[in-house]
Amino acid sequence: MGRSVEGGESSQSQSQSQSQSQSQRERGSSGRLRVRPDPFLIVCRCFSLLTCLAAIACIVVNVLSAIQSFTNGSDVFDGIFRCYAVVIAFFVVIAETEWGFVFKFWKVLEYWAGRGMLQIFVAVMTRAFPDDSSENLTLFQNISCYMLLACGVVYLVSGILCIGHLKRVHQQKEISRDQAVKDLEELERRREELAALLVEEP
Repeated sequence: MGRSVEGGESSQSQSQSQSQSQSQRERGSSGRLRVRPDPFLIVCRCFSLLTCLAAIACIVVNVLSAIQSFTNGSDVFDGIFRCYAVVIAFFVVIAETEWGFVFKFWKVLEYWAGRGMLQIFVAVMTRAFPDDSSENLTLFQNISCYMLLACGVVYLVSGILCIGHLKRVHQQKEISRDQAVKDLEELERRREELAALLVEEP
């Protein structure tokens, strides 16, 4: 009888040590639970960063073209058109941040198809009036507008294929997983506090 009790206690202690060692491996050197990042979301974030850079490049091109148009007085309407392009390209950059406040008022930007159509529109506006006075500016204009055009086409096709919906599902899973990790860390911290109280008791 005594041996069975001792065997049960030893097996219980072994299982506890194994669970503790496993939790330590999961926590790593930083003491926090490690969660594997979602490769699909990483690819989406990299593409979103590329789209932001293309939109910012279009903003710079349109600002320079507007300044040149107003300074030279060659075409005031071209300068006004560039100002509108800057404002719309700014919305493209904001949409890529996926700020909930923006999606609250512009629900269409939450969907990839609508976001892609907006990017294509900005690319067309950037390329609408090529500036022949400077080769460097024209080259920069072509690169930025075609980059944003390519991103817009990818967004449009991906939105038609419901890739955007798939991304939102992955984001919800990531949020739930992060919340579960926080809850588990809180439970572990509470367990350590209770264990410390038990040790302090005489």
